[in-house]
Amino acid sequence: MLRLNTSVKEHQLIRDCKHKKSKAQKAVYDKYASLMLVVCARYINDRMEAEHVMVGGMVKVFEKIGQFQEQGSFEGWIRRIMVNESLMYLRKNKNMSLESDFEEVIEEPNYDELTQAVAADELLRLIEELPVGYRTVFNLYAIEGYKHEEVGKLLGISTGTSKSQLNRARKLLQKQLVQIENEVSLLRGAN
Repeated sequence: MLRLNTSVKEHQLIRDCKHKKSKAQKAVYDKYASLMLVVCARYINDRMEAEHVMVGGMVKVFEKIGQFQEQGSFEGWIRRIMVNESLMYLRKNKNMSLESDFEEVIEEPNYDELTQAVAADELLRLIEELPVGYRTVFNLYAIEGYKHEEVGKLLGISTGTSKSQLNRARKLLQKQLVQIENEVSLLRGAN
């Protein structure tokens, strides 16, 4: 019953937003802004720029809300807008380089030890440090759940380039995780 009640409230909010009621728009903004800022920040490292893109994305949500058919998740629909706005920002600012050198990973990290050593926020920090192209493909594929064909269309690259960028992102993350594992081992050995 509670889920139906939430659904009814959300349906009413959407309907009110379609009628451009400012209270409903504010409620939607208040409910989703912080979540969508996180989405934008995964693509755009500069917090102020990410916030600027998120605000612009919310404006687009209200401009395009008439296109929302209420057949899927409203949050998911907003998220797609935020991802697209973030990608447009990257393209416009030419921050997205899809090539970068990386050293080959010599050893595979011990993921069992790393789960204790690397907190989720540390892993997110490592992802944020990836070159923009790698980070973008990694986020679209591994976090947002897009297929390589979809990533290619969104970024204007081939499916093969998407796969290559994901592979390079993973190898770079593995290298960073091996480095953390080695540092943790050294600290444990010193104690």
